[in-house]
Amino acid sequence: MELVSLSVQRLTSEAFAPFGDVIETGLGEIKHINWNITERHHALASTDMIGDDALVLINIFRSQPWQLPITIKMLERHPLGSQAFMPLNNRDYFVVVAEDRDGQPQTPVAFLARGNQGVNYHRNVWHHPLLAQHDVSDFLVVDRGGAGNNLEEHYYPEYNFIISDSKI
Repeated sequence: MELVSLSVQRLTSEAFAPFGDVIETGLGEIKHINWNITERHHALASTDMIGDDALVLINIFRSQPWQLPITIKMLERHPLGSQAFMPLNNRDYFVVVAEDRDGQPQTPVAFLARGNQGVNYHRNVWHHPLLAQHDVSDFLVVDRGGAGNNLEEHYYPEYNFIISDSKI
């Protein structure tokens, strides 16, 4: 099995646009609410849920840290709903995604997300499960519940991809 090194790039809304939305202050319209004491950073991402009995769930995921080097052997996707992650501990983490070709993920792309940036994976986007760094980290997660199979996994048969450092 061949190892292919992935270069890590900074997470920006422009670079991540083919896969979903970056969730962070300063990107969307700002509305002043509650007697002007609250800034609402409006419509940074939206959910996309389909299927019978689909409902939007709000969860907290607690992720154990991954140590470098990180080997990427598989990706998953959710065909019935988008999935958003917002870090709660202000800790950096990796985001790994891939374009789809004929139902198969292509070569992964790796991003380093700052601890104040969340991501919203569009429905059907191939991505790696949470990749917290350094410490146990909590994430607020918005995803789909309800009937139907909303998880597909793909294991790379010939290659493993590796993230060996977080310097960008």
